[in-house]
Amino acid sequence: MPVPSAPTFTEVQAAAQRIQPSVHRTPVLSSRGFDEAAGARVFFKCENLQRMGAFKIRGAMNFLLSMTPEQRARGVVTFSSGNHAQAVALAARLQGVRATIVMPADAPRSKLEATRAQGAEVVFYDRLKEDREAIGRRIAAETGAVILPPFDHPWTIAGQGTAALELAGQLDEPPQALIAPVGGGGLLSGCSIAAKALWPRIRIFGAEPELANDTYLSLQAGCRVAIPPPATIADGLRATQPGEITFPILQQHVEGILLVSEAEIRAAVRFLLLRLKILVEPSGAVAAAAVLHRKLPPDLSSVAVILSGGNVDPEALAEILHAG
Repeated sequence: MPVPSAPTFTEVQAAAQRIQPSVHRTPVLSSRGFDEAAGARVFFKCENLQRMGAFKIRGAMNFLLSMTPEQRARGVVTFSSGNHAQAVALAARLQGVRATIVMPADAPRSKLEATRAQGAEVVFYDRLKEDREAIGRRIAAETGAVILPPFDHPWTIAGQGTAALELAGQLDEPPQALIAPVGGGGLLSGCSIAAKALWPRIRIFGAEPELANDTYLSLQAGCRVAIPPPATIADGLRATQPGEITFPILQQHVEGILLVSEAEIRAAVRFLLLRLKILVEPSGAVAAAAVLHRKLPPDLSSVAVILSGGNVDPEALAEILHAG
C-alpha cells in the first residue's frame, strides 16, 4: 500500500486548534546553571509536565479527533512501551472509545499501571521474540479496531508537532537550534515541520542513545536501517527502525543525530532533578544530555530542547540517583 504523505504545517496548525481543550500548555524553563554547563542559552519545553507526563497525548488526541464517528465506534489498538500507551488510554477514555494496548512484558510498572487506570485493555508481548505490530494487526483484524500508530501516521505526527508550534509562541525570539529525542521519529519530524515553517533558518537536531542509534545509522546510510532491540535505559526510545513516513521528513529537515551514552543520560536526569527541580525520565532527558555534554556544534549560542516525558519508576530513579 502507498505510504501516506507527511503532514503540512497547516495540518499542524489545525491539530493545535483541535486538541487545545484537551492538552496542557506546558511551560518553558531555563537555568543559569545548565546554561553555564552547556555553554549556550537553553530553553526547555517541559512536556514532562504534560497530561499523563509526556508529549504523546498531543498525537493520540489529534488522531482520535480526526477519526470519523464510525471509526471511533470500532475502537483503537496500538503498541507502546509506555508513554504512548498512557496517552491513547487517556484520549480514548475522554472520547468514549474502546482501547487495546500491546505492551512489552518488561514495560515500566508505573506506565503499565497508569495505562490500566484509564480503562484500556493491555495485551503483553515479548519484545525480544515477538513483533508488536503484527500482534496489533491481528487484534485489529479480529475486532475491527483501528490501528493507532505510535509515530508513523500523519495525524500522530501533526499532533506531536504542536509542541514546537506552542513553543514558538512562548519565546521572545527564535533559538538558533531545536533538539528533541528521537525514537520512531514522530516528535522530531512533527516539530521539525512546525519549526522550519516558523523559523526557516533554524537548525534541527535529534538525540539518541548510543545503544539505540537506528535513526543515526539510517541518516548516515540514506535509507532506513533496522537494529536489534536495544537495551538502553531510555525505554521510550527503543524503536528498532525509523518510520516510513517520519524518515523522509527527518532527511529533509534534520542536520544531524547526536548520540549520548547511558552515563550521560543518567547525568542529565540527575542535573534536571537536583538543579532545575524537575523530574524527567531517561528518554525525555536524552536531548538535554546531548546539550549538557556539548554534542552540538560550538557555534550555537541558543537552543530549544524538548523534554519529552517525566514518567519513571521509583526504583529506576533511585538507581540513577545512587549512581551519581
